[in-house]
Amino acid sequence: MPVPGPLRKLAREARNVAMAATPTHLHLRERLVAVFTASVVLDIVAAVAIYFLERGRAPNGIQTFGDALFWTSAQLLTVSSQMPNPVTTGGKIVDIFLELWAITAVTAVAGSFGAFFHRRGMERDKIEHAR
Repeated sequence: MPVPGPLRKLAREARNVAMAATPTHLHLRERLVAVFTASVVLDIVAAVAIYFLERGRAPNGIQTFGDALFWTSAQLLTVSSQMPNPVTTGGKIVDIFLELWAITAVTAVAGSFGAFFHRRGMERDKIEHAR
């Protein structure tokens, strides 16, 4: 079964981003890597903080570092998950910071894709006008 044209173009663009085929592709890759790296580091640091702040406190369910890492990852990846909220003041502050980061990361990635599409359109226009 042949791959439809739009999917082929999407796959080509994704490959070009991974390979940094043009300055525009490199720019997007750098931004995505930066947001991803910062998010992973934040996830681990917040998990350590939540583990020490919340372990042993009922009813939050955080008893191990794995529980804390799962909780922080869920907070970064979901909006208003069904998991219990922190009970300590420090835990609540970490939770708010995680939610703020998640919103910031999503908007940064969305803005990066918007800039990417704009710059790719300009590159394509230059190529077409040169013909």
